[in-house]
Formats: sequence, C-alpha cells, structure tokens
Amino acid sequence: MPAAPPAWSPLPPSGVLARYEIWDSYLTQERGAATVPTIEALLPLVERAALKKLCYFADVGLGTASPAIEAWVSTHPDQIDEPLRRWPELMLGMIQLNARDVPRSLVALDRWLRDGPMVGVYFPGSAPAGLPCTHPDVARLVERVAELGGSIMMHTWYKTGEAGPPHGSTPSDLAELAARFPGQTFICAHAGGNWELGLRAVHELPNVVVETSGFDATAGFLEMAVRELGAERVVFGSHLPSRSLGTELGKILFAGLDENQKRLVLGGNFRRLLRRA
Repeated sequence: MPAAPPAWSPLPPSGVLARYEIWDSYLTQERGAATVPTIEALLPLVERAALKKLCYFADVGLGTASPAIEAWVSTHPDQIDEPLRRWPELMLGMIQLNARDVPRSLVALDRWLRDGPMVGVYFPGSAPAGLPCTHPDVARLVERVAELGGSIMMHTWYKTGEAGPPHGSTPSDLAELAARFPGQTFICAHAGGNWELGLRAVHELPNVVVETSGFDATAGFLEMAVRELGAERVVFGSHLPSRSLGTELGKILFAGLDENQKRLVLGGNFRRLLRRA
C-alpha cells in the first residue's frame, strides 16, 4: 500500500527557513493587555517558520491607541516592555511616537530609547497620531532619534480610492523628510502600499529602505525593488497576526532573486540597520 502523501503546508520546511535567519521587522500584535497573549499565541507559528526575531511597536501612553488601551498603558507602565523581558532572545521593540505631542514624545525617547531597552521608534499612520512626516513637529522628533542613534520605521500609504480620513504619510512625504536627514536611515513601511509608486518615490534616497508587508502579494514587487533600490534596501515584515505568514514570506522566497539577495531581505539588512543604530 503506498504511503500517504505528506500533509500540505504553505511554508517550506523549518530547516530550509532556518538557513535564512529571518528577522521580522513588522509585527501587528494586539495592543495593551492583549500584547503578551497575542505574541504567545503566535509562538508555534514562529517556531514552525524558524523566525529568529520579531519587532513589535509598543504604545507608551502618547495617544497612539484607543482610549481603552491608553488607559491600560497608564495604569500598567511596567508591562510595556514585558515581551522583551519574557522572550529576550526573540523580541525587539520600538515605541510608537505621537508628533502631536512633542514634549511628552521627547520624554518618552529618553525613557525608552536613550535608557533602553527599545531599539527605535515607529511613526503610525492613523489618527490621532498620524501626522504627515513633512510636518515640522515630526522633524523635531527625528532630530532627537538621530542623536540617540535609533532606527525609524515610518508608516506610509498611498490612498487610491479608499474612503476615510487621510492616512498619514506617503513615500513621497518620507523622501522629503529623508532628504533633510541624510545621516538617518528610515524604513518605509509597506513600500507605500502602491509599491510601484513607492519604490520610485524613494529611489534617489539611499537612506530609505522599504518594508515588504501589508499589501497583497503581486508578481514583480521584489524584482522591481531590488532592481530599483538594490537588495540592501529591502527588509522583510510579516504583519503578523493580521496577514498570512505564507503570503508574506512567499513574496521573498518565490521572487526571482538569488539566495544571497533573499538572505539580505529576510534578515541581513534589518540586522545591519540595528547594529548601526
């Protein structure tokens, strides 16, 4: 009797994935009290995919989340970095900044970036904290992050017929900001969603790298990114748990790149950026 076929999996074997030493730059776990349980629930998938590092974006009481989450953060400040203490070999953290509140954001930078344990900052794209990054108050915070040597992840998105309020910054906005701070590296989250426009917008800015998650997988994205920017300017993000890890990994694993380029995108570039920071 023939053996039963192996169970189908959307992911290559763990041993194959482990060779890439994957560092995930973009985690979208539930926030506030749900942060640790959400990450805990992801651990079997993290192990299955051999992910080495996950980067989460912590709310630190600056108005970057819902009132309920802000209230929880204000009463549980000792829990903000709990994922880093609970899984020190796995987790990295960036704090979410609110450029509408510069004084408290500057205090937060000293508390969480200068004094640790966070490695950088995330500028969100949605209201109430999502000012366009061309706003002067964003530049004031970027100056301080640059002084402290932190990494910057900037949410970017081109709205194309979507309803709702403005969606923060676009890659074009980020290009304008990055030109003012040539010594600071910026990560352009989601490559702007409309990646063909996003890649072209940041093409001339060597201090901008693009992140791969958050939009539907489309043939040609990674090939264009490497052709236009170079493999050294692309970093992997999973957008877990709200996106399929198979889909997000597939954008890189099945693109027309050589193995060295895939290793750079899946982990090498993010590690290099954090070492520099």
